[in-house]
Amino acid sequence: MSIDATDRAIIEALQSGLPLVPAPYAEVAEKLGLEEADLTARLAAMKESGVIRRIAAAPNHYKLGMTANGMTVWDVDDEVLNEVGPKIGALPFVTHSYERPRALPDWPYNLFAMVHGSSRDEVEEKRQQIVDLLGDALRCSDTLYSTRILKKTGLRLRKKGD
Repeated sequence: MSIDATDRAIIEALQSGLPLVPAPYAEVAEKLGLEEADLTARLAAMKESGVIRRIAAAPNHYKLGMTANGMTVWDVDDEVLNEVGPKIGALPFVTHSYERPRALPDWPYNLFAMVHGSSRDEVEEKRQQIVDLLGDALRCSDTLYSTRILKKTGLRLRKKGD
């Protein structure tokens, strides 16, 4: 998998985020001396080839009023994990969910689901919905609340010569 100089310039132009303007791709294309259609076609090709996994918003949950953010962790019966995991991931209040291997004996959890809320009570209400969904498949669980915001970044290319 490789990229040419134009693809690299596109990635470098977008690694700090899209400009907050009505036509962000047109603005980026103009700065790079490209047509907007060429820029979007190259992005699509990079996504198709796997160079870019996705283009997505990375909201600051605290600025949106979601100040209670809990990574819920679940020890779920392996027999039903593939059945219930997607259901939890599809809940409207779960922003991301994934399976992880257990690290026994200290860490029995094999399913993770991020839940955001404006208070811990709200997160706990949402968490209860997951408990109800898991039913008898649930062995134990916990919630790890965020205490600070860590820096979020996407793809970063090293500048040539560094």
